[in-house]
Amino acid sequence: MKTSQCSPSAEEVILLHGLARTNRSMLKVESELQKKGYQTYNCNYPSTKQPIQLLAEIFISQAIDYCEKTYQPDRIHFVTHSMGGILTRYYLSQHLLSKLGRVVMLAPPNAGSELVDWLSGLPLFNLINGPAGKQLGTTESSLPNSLGAADYEVGVIAGNKSFNVLTSVLIGTENDGKVSTNSAKLDGMADYIVLPYTHTFMMNRREVIDQILNFLEVGKFDHDATEGSAD
Repeated sequence: MKTSQCSPSAEEVILLHGLARTNRSMLKVESELQKKGYQTYNCNYPSTKQPIQLLAEIFISQAIDYCEKTYQPDRIHFVTHSMGGILTRYYLSQHLLSKLGRVVMLAPPNAGSELVDWLSGLPLFNLINGPAGKQLGTTESSLPNSLGAADYEVGVIAGNKSFNVLTSVLIGTENDGKVSTNSAKLDGMADYIVLPYTHTFMMNRREVIDQILNFLEVGKFDHDATEGSAD
């Protein structure tokens, strides 16, 4: 796995939000990326309407096509939250992206989420989360666990703060309220860091944004820069 440094000029970042969210959840990250000179495409996709495979093929393909035609970037990076990371993993498992840069995943259920194991049989869960939500379990046959190791530069930021006692009990180990820190890990990842934030809003935290920028620039997180702040 090669790492390199280069200027953010002529570099594109595709942002992918999580399950049952919209691209508005990634606006702060997008703004900070633009301040650093990155071109951005903040992808909005109907996360609860289609399976992950179809969402990835349609909306990541559209994002890449738009970036190529509009900016003609030297490199295309990805910054994802939660299920957005699984869309990216699926897409990259099916397509060779010659301009692929670095990938930063925030709270990704890379080994699935224990909450899905517990709740996916409930009608309300399916109503809220749709077909993609049911794909995020922890079984060996679940989609996240069928995608294999990363063969590209990816950094994972996990959270370990939760204010939801019930979901934390169901998960049963260190977690951010929806995904355990262990489940966020991915074989082949270049770096991994755990920060004291919850799943839903971690992308808005200054420390998380700084770590995103650091990984995009140098291919690793700044492990000495943790602030110890919390949600």
